Amino acid sequence: MGNLFSSKRSPTTTPISQVLTKVNYAMDFTRSYFAADRYSAKKMSKPVNFICLAPDAKQVNLTGDFNDWDAAAHPMKRQPDGAWLIQVPLSHGHHHYRFLVDGKPALDPRAQGIARDHKGEKVSLIAVS
Repeated sequence: MGNLFSSKRSPTTTPISQVLTKVNYAMDFTRSYFAADRYSAKKMSKPVNFICLAPDAKQVNLTGDFNDWDAAAHPMKRQPDGAWLIQVPLSHGHHHYRFLVDGKPALDPRAQGIARDHKGEKVSLIAVS
C-alpha cells in the first residue's frame, strides 16, 4: 500500500478526489431536489367543475379561498337545464367555497364536506388531489 501523496498514484483515483466527487454529486442532487422548477403535485392545478342547481336564479357566482372570496371573480354560466356551471383550476389541497345565488350565500349540497370560514360562517369544502 502506497503513500496517499505518492507520485505513482493518479490524482483522479486518490481517496480525496473520490470523496469530492461524491460530495459534488450529493450537492447537485440536493440542488435539483429543492429547485424551484422541480415537478410537484402541489404546484399543479386541476380543472374542477362547480355546478349549482338554481333554475330560478338570475345570477350565480362562485366565491372561495382560491379567489379571496371575490364575488365578481367567478361568475357562473347558466346551462340549458337551469343549472349553473363554471370550471376553475385548483391546486392540490382542501378549498373552502360557497355559491352566491342572486347575492345570497348558498352551500353546495354535493360538497365533500362543510367547514367554517375566517368569519365562522359555514362554507362548502372540496379536496383536490
